Amino acid sequence: MPWNNRGREVGFQRGTDIHPFFALHREMNRMFDDVFRGFDLAPFGPTRALDGLGWPQIDVDQTDKEVRITAELPGLDEKDVSLEIANGVLSISGEKKTESEDKARRFSERYYGRFERRIPLQDIEEDRASAAFKNGVLTITVPRSPEAKNNVRRIPIDRNG
Repeated sequence: MPWNNRGREVGFQRGTDIHPFFALHREMNRMFDDVFRGFDLAPFGPTRALDGLGWPQIDVDQTDKEVRITAELPGLDEKDVSLEIANGVLSISGEKKTESEDKARRFSERYYGRFERRIPLQDIEEDRASAAFKNGVLTITVPRSPEAKNNVRRIPIDRNG
């Protein structure tokens, strides 16, 4: 953990130079941040995993009739993915295990990665949800409930503000 707050410089300054000890401390913190930032990389792609913001890449499209969620899951099969929907929350989770070996070069690799994304949904018919998986793209379609239109409220825009 860094010793100082990121927004402030700690240490006394001589003119425009920072004391060498504090410059070394700041540089070591930056190096550790850079090293440990890579540990949350997905083993099967260049995007971030397990941070709730990156992997898998998800698009949510909503119309008056349905909500469609598309997740890009390259290299996975439908058996590697689990879908659950309860209390207005869609959970997409899964894992990938990969092993490769090249005996001629005495080389082998093993990758393992898990992910989970939770997407809150409102005014849907959970029991009518459907999913399709093709070419590494998962598409989930959930019909909207008839009450969905009634829950929409228009917000007027003030032209003077």
